[in-house]
Amino acid sequence: MGMSNDKLNPPYNDLIGDILKEYTKKGGMDNLAGHGKPLSQEYFSGDTFQHFQRIAKDAGYKPHWLNLQHEIRDELIAITAIQRADAAAELELRIEKANEKIAEYNKSCPPPMQKGSVSLSNIEAAIDRWK
Repeated sequence: MGMSNDKLNPPYNDLIGDILKEYTKKGGMDNLAGHGKPLSQEYFSGDTFQHFQRIAKDAGYKPHWLNLQHEIRDELIAITAIQRADAAAELELRIEKANEKIAEYNKSCPPPMQKGSVSLSNIEAAIDRWK
């Protein structure tokens, strides 16, 4: 039985290596920023992970966790906005109900005692009128 056609151990493919070779052939590695210049001393300080983070950051790469952090922040802001909108909708409904009561009040009280309807913008003044 030949092991060369074993499905559990397929032949090794260096996809990234192949992509880089093809990119280099097409001139993609020519004229890179900093080509031929010595690396700054800060690239030689710290550990390997810090090097990776610094180089990746300089190249504009964001790690997965940072992308998630931004997505979560944006989602929480959206939830808060919806929450505020729902609260505003509830306030509008309560103001509408208050105005219905004001209309009923105005129909049953003497004309000089009638009062105007309320809105979010004039509710502070309306409180004084209803004391």
